[in-house]
Amino acid sequence: MKSKVVVCALVALSLTLGGFSFAQGNGYENRNDGERHGLAKAYKQQDQRDKQERKWQQRQDREQMRNNRHWNERGAGPEHQFYRGDRLPMEYRSRVYVVDDWRGHYLSAPPRGYHWVQTGADYVLVAIATGIILQLLLGQ
Repeated sequence: MKSKVVVCALVALSLTLGGFSFAQGNGYENRNDGERHGLAKAYKQQDQRDKQERKWQQRQDREQMRNNRHWNERGAGPEHQFYRGDRLPMEYRSRVYVVDDWRGHYLSAPPRGYHWVQTGADYVLVAIATGIILQLLLGQ
């Protein structure tokens, strides 16, 4: 009889102590949900700032590379600012500047998906869909 009481007491004690072990905190027990949300928001904002900084730096690097790449070349256009591989601005991609009579201007036939665009005294071969410059023909 005594052994049954001891066994029952041990079982009850182990069940009680087992519940305490699950009640451990995860470090946030003193913080409410608002504080945790604030921390997550702050981390997210910092990540966005870092991402914007990286994008800005990449743009600066591309611009510097572009300037170094074309330092001894003359570009097309009124201000000589268009180079092969660059994207032609939207204002030059309208039908006003597109050369339909390429033979009359002594130009070669444009490949499928491309057309000739006149930019001042120069001609550029441009992809219709993307505006990427494939070829330059510089005037005098």
